[in-house]
Amino acid sequence: MTTTLGAFVLGTPDPPALADFYRALLGWEEVECGPEWVRLKEHGRDRPSLSFQLESDHLPPVWPPRPGTQQMQAHLDVLVDDLEAETGRACALGATVEEHQPQQRVRVLRDPHGHLFCLFLPGA
Repeated sequence: MTTTLGAFVLGTPDPPALADFYRALLGWEEVECGPEWVRLKEHGRDRPSLSFQLESDHLPPVWPPRPGTQQMQAHLDVLVDDLEAETGRACALGATVEEHQPQQRVRVLRDPHGHLFCLFLPGA
């Protein structure tokens, strides 16, 4: 049996809007789009992809995590070659930088719908 990661899916109250953010951040293309589901893929590769599904009751996680609060279930790590420039670009697209930063070569941010993601330099 062969197994391969097909997609990573984020729940959001507005799949098209969140897909627009990640399309601009990653430079990926849209291959499926509807009000309840959007899928992006890297140019020249069909999988793995990044998808967004409608979850109207989505609650963003608390960062850093604390007992009894909404916990992060997963996050995206995005490899960059210039941490400061890409952090600035992500913020211009609608991301926000978190106050708590656990490592120097990594930046923890939130996308416009509150999902945590990290920009990181090679070797981090």
